[in-house]
Amino acid sequence: MIVLALDTAGVDCAAAIYDSGRNTMLGEASDMIGKGHAEHLMGIVDRALDQAGVSLSDVDRIAVTIGPGSFTGIRVGVAAARGFALSLNIPAVGITTLEVMAAAQRENTPGCAVLAAMDAKRDEIYLQSFAADGSPLDEARAASVVEAQAFAAGFDGEITGSATPLLKPDATGEHINTFPISIVARLGAAANPNAGKPKPVYLRGPDAKPQAGYAVARV
Repeated sequence: MIVLALDTAGVDCAAAIYDSGRNTMLGEASDMIGKGHAEHLMGIVDRALDQAGVSLSDVDRIAVTIGPGSFTGIRVGVAAARGFALSLNIPAVGITTLEVMAAAQRENTPGCAVLAAMDAKRDEIYLQSFAADGSPLDEARAASVVEAQAFAAGFDGEITGSATPLLKPDATGEHINTFPISIVARLGAAANPNAGKPKPVYLRGPDAKPQAGYAVARV
């Protein structure tokens, strides 16, 4: 099965082509752009396809990161994934960024449970814990820093993500949120294609909200 994986949930705009039958990454393309995923994504997909030596018609499944992460970026990726799936008549699956972070950590510390934790700012942390085999132990959620610290204190496993220093005071080194596109592709190949269309996972509403007080009355 050939999987086209997409990630626009963070500062990167990335795509990859993965052959699950051979467990081989055929092509990858990624640019750290911060914003502007809508303008860059199609070019990134073309680069990945060119590197892999395949065309869109060869793709059997789409995998896309669905958040939490950049509100606008997630919408871009999900819309693209669903558009590809519809035009190619193939399934699309959503992979959470917390799931990707946990899988990346397990590659470094196999056999360990993992708590994926993202600093969501405004005194909140996005978090979810996973068993050593990758299965989720709870639901992805937004918690206050105090609540997340209490949970982390009783968690037996590794902690990964930008919120690590908030949950583990003795943490050293740089802790950032990364969503390796190769892992997105592999998780996408293993995901259930009958789970429904990918939908954004935001965990909280957008920072920008309409100013109702300035709305113009309709006549």
